[in-house]
Amino acid sequence: MKVIPLHDRVLLIRIEEKETKKGGIIIPDTAKEKPLEAKVIEVGKGRVDEDGKVIPPEVKKGDKVLIGKFSGTEVTIDDVEHVIVREEEILAKIT
Repeated sequence: MKVIPLHDRVLLIRIEEKETKKGGIIIPDTAKEKPLEAKVIEVGKGRVDEDGKVIPPEVKKGDKVLIGKFSGTEVTIDDVEHVIVREEEILAKIT
C-alpha cells in the first residue's frame, strides 16, 4: 500500500538500535525505549503559509532524522510500524 502524507507531514520508520550494548549486556524488548533515530519514507508537499504559498519541506525521502520519543502518530502499514509527524516535530537531520 502506498501512503503519501498531506501538507507538512512526514512518514517515518524508526531505526531499531542494536541488541547488545557496551559490555555485552542484552536489553530485552520490554525494557527498550523507542528509538529516536528514524528514516524518512515519504514526505508531503509542504507547509502552506498565511499567503497561501507552499513552503517545501527541508527533509526528503531517504534522510535519517532524530525525533522525540513520543512524537507523531504511530500507524501500521503492511504489518510494519511507521510514525507520521509534522515536519516541525523533527529535531534534526543526521548526515
